[in-house]
Amino acid sequence: MTSTSNVLILLSDEHNARIMGCAGDATAYTPSLDKLAQEGTRFTNAYTPSPICVPARASLATGRYVHQHRCWDNALAYKGNPPSWGHRLQAAGIPVQSIGKLHYRNGNDATGFDQQLLAAHIQDGIGQVWGSVRDPLPDPFPTAPLFKNLGAGESSYNRFDRAVSQEAAQWLHERSQQTDSTPWVLFVGLVAPHFPLIVPPEYLKRYPVESMPLPRLHPDRGYHRHPWAERHARFSKHDEQLGTDERRQLALASYYALTSFMDHQIGNILNALSESGMAENTTVIYSSDHGDNMGERGLWNKCMMYRDSTAIPMIIKGPGVPVGQTVQTNVSLVDIFPTVLQKVGIAPTESDLDLPGRSLVDSANEPYDSTRLAFSEYHAVGSDSAGYMLADNRYKYHHYVGYEPELFDLDNDPFETHDLASDPTYAEIVDCMQKRLCAILDPIEVDTHAKSDQQVLIQKFGGRAAALGIGTPGATPVPSS
Repeated sequence: MTSTSNVLILLSDEHNARIMGCAGDATAYTPSLDKLAQEGTRFTNAYTPSPICVPARASLATGRYVHQHRCWDNALAYKGNPPSWGHRLQAAGIPVQSIGKLHYRNGNDATGFDQQLLAAHIQDGIGQVWGSVRDPLPDPFPTAPLFKNLGAGESSYNRFDRAVSQEAAQWLHERSQQTDSTPWVLFVGLVAPHFPLIVPPEYLKRYPVESMPLPRLHPDRGYHRHPWAERHARFSKHDEQLGTDERRQLALASYYALTSFMDHQIGNILNALSESGMAENTTVIYSSDHGDNMGERGLWNKCMMYRDSTAIPMIIKGPGVPVGQTVQTNVSLVDIFPTVLQKVGIAPTESDLDLPGRSLVDSANEPYDSTRLAFSEYHAVGSDSAGYMLADNRYKYHHYVGYEPELFDLDNDPFETHDLASDPTYAEIVDCMQKRLCAILDPIEVDTHAKSDQQVLIQKFGGRAAALGIGTPGATPVPSS
C-alpha cells in the first residue's frame, strides 16, 4: 500500500500526446511538462476512453467506459450517476474541489465536488444537440466555422486559462495556510490547446509558420481515407475550411503555440504548489481528455480512432512514484479513479472490482504489463455508426459497425500509415482482436443503445429537424474572466 497524499489533477483539452519535448518532439516547447516527467513517470501508451470531450470526462469521473455510463456525446453529459471518485471522497470527508473546465451537464448537479470554481459545462445544460443526429447522419451539414480565425490574438479561451491557473495558484497558497492534515484533491481543467486556434503572439513567435511540416498523410497527396473516416470528413469539412497548405501550416503553428501557452499555465500552478510547501506530499497527475488529429489524413480536432486522436499524455509524480521513468504499459483515463482513491487512503469496495481501471501508481511501480489492453469507443458527432479501438502491446485494431476494420502494427508503423486488416497474413490477428473486443461489449448492441438514447434526446427537442439547429456549432463557451 502506497503512502497517502494530496492529489492535484491537471487536465488540458485536446493535447496530442506527441506534442511534448519529453515525448521526443524537438519542435515543442513544453518545459513545465518536461520537468514534471523528469520528476515522475510518463506513460508512453496512454489512451482516452473516447476521443471527444464529454464522454471522456464522464469516464474520468466514474472510472467506467462510455457504454457503461452512457454519456455518449456532447449533449448527453455527466450529471452525477454513476458515482464519481469525488462522491467517494465526499463520503469519506476528504475535501475535493474543481477549478476550470469539467464539461458536465451543469454546476447544480451533485457530481462529487464540494465547490466548483470557474466551472465550464456544456452550453445551457444541453450542449450540441445537433451532434446527436446520426441515424442517419445529415449530409451535407452546415460547416461549423472552427477555423475562421487563426493565429496571433487573444480569445476567451486564453483569458479563461489564465484565470484558471491564477485561481488554482491562489487556492494552493490558501490551502497551505490551513492546519488540517486531511488529504485534499483539486481538479484543474484547462481548455488549451483546444480550438479556436488563436494564441497570444509571444507564444506563436516561437513557431515560424513557414517551417511547420505538413501532415504526413493527406488526400491531396494520394492518401485514401477509410470509409468511416471519409464519412466524418464529408460531414465536418474541417480541412476544406483551411483550404491551403499555408493556412494548414498556420493552424499547426498555432496549435503548437497553444500547447506552449498551456504548458506555461501548468508551470504557474506547479510553481505555486512548490511555494506552498505541499509538493512533497502531493501526487500530481497530468493528462488530457483526448488528442488532436492535427491535419493527418486531412482531419482536424478529434473523433477518430487513430492515435493522434485517441492517445493522450499521462504523467504522474509524487510519493511512491518512480522518478525519471517511462512506462510502456497501456493506461487510460479510467485509471485515475482507482489512483485517486488509493492516494487518499480510501479502500476499494466490492463494486470497484467491476471497474476496468487500476492505479497508475501501481502500473508505475510494476514491470511492463504486455497483456493490458487499451480500449476506446466513439458514438458522437459526425459518425453514422459506432467506432471502437482496441490496442495490445503491439497491434491496434479499429472496429467500425457496418464497415471493414483496420489493423496497425505499432512496432513497425507507429504513425498508422499502413492498414493490415485486409492482408491474409494478419487474418488470425484480426479475428483474435475482434474476439477480444467482443469480450468487452457487443459492438452492434452498444451502437443500438447509443442511437436509442440519442433518439430520445432528439424527440425531447422537437424531432430531427429542430434538433439540427440546437447547440453551439463550435467550441463550448467558457465563463468570462
